[in-house]
Amino acid sequence: MFDLKLSILEEYAPFFVSGTILTIKLSVAAIIVGFFLGLFLALARLSSRKWLSLPAVCFIESIRGTPLLLQILVAYFGIIPLLMRKPDGEIASMLALSINAGAYIAETIRGGILSVDGEQLEAAEALGLSHFQSMRYVILPQALRDVVPALGNSFVSLIKDSSLASTIATPELMYWANAANAQYYRVWETFITTGIIYLILTLVTSRILSRLENR
Repeated sequence: MFDLKLSILEEYAPFFVSGTILTIKLSVAAIIVGFFLGLFLALARLSSRKWLSLPAVCFIESIRGTPLLLQILVAYFGIIPLLMRKPDGEIASMLALSINAGAYIAETIRGGILSVDGEQLEAAEALGLSHFQSMRYVILPQALRDVVPALGNSFVSLIKDSSLASTIATPELMYWANAANAQYYRVWETFITTGIIYLILTLVTSRILSRLENR
């Protein structure tokens, strides 16, 4: 017989709240860092200088061609121990999510830049603007406007992908869902509640990004 034990939700409600807050923090931090990393990688990949474009291509393809879970584990067990004595799950998760987002955002921004008519760059430089000024004031504003929907999709995906941080004991939302299930062996109360929270986060984010896109 199907029944729900609301006492489990009452007990774990504070943990679900703190886990949701951490999920939002990880996602927002990763998308901000990932955006600037992606912007740099996109410009580097489009550069005519091989010492810039070749490393950027290798980095992007390496990140896009390997699982995010593997990247989180490498960050936690490999990179973070080199920087600090005690591994920190939150920092490792943020690092891995930022790098992963940066690689995908780089390709999104690169596509946006290539979609802008190349004659505009030539015209801007003919008017006396440097290559940097032409990109800054002419090309990038148009490119970034066109890729807002794709960037929004990346943010929504990042919210869901942050659940993988639970594998390294980062106390985000999925971590507490697993903890509750391990204690009570109750799937409906824990995972369905967690799924609803993720659904609310993604729907609200999609609505906000949709309004931004319209503006």
